[in-house]
Amino acid sequence: MAKDLKMSLLCDFYGDLLTDKQRDCLELYYDQDLSLGEIAENTGITRQGVRDSIKRGEATLLEMEGALGLCAKERQNYGHLARITEQAKNILPYGDGTPYAAEIRRCVQEILDAVEEMSR
Repeated sequence: MAKDLKMSLLCDFYGDLLTDKQRDCLELYYDQDLSLGEIAENTGITRQGVRDSIKRGEATLLEMEGALGLCAKERQNYGHLARITEQAKNILPYGDGTPYAAEIRRCVQEILDAVEEMSR
């Protein structure tokens, strides 16, 4: 089982849909970087039971992401917010030396504030 960040992110999104055992095993495996043997020792289940819980949990997470796409959508939204921020900052110089400079700065600041709030 190659560990990757994607499973950790999916667990953050859909972890509440897993059984407690699956969620615990996945968090220990991906977030705490414990081996199957270490997880088995900590949880009191067999190494094979840990592996099975992780595999079933991974399948559930991938199924949920395939059906709902929330993790991919959030990554996409963060990309859009970064582009909005960049373009809002690019607008600022166009108002320099015009009677609209203060209004443009105010509007750009509102956009940047909204993006910051959405990013939390």
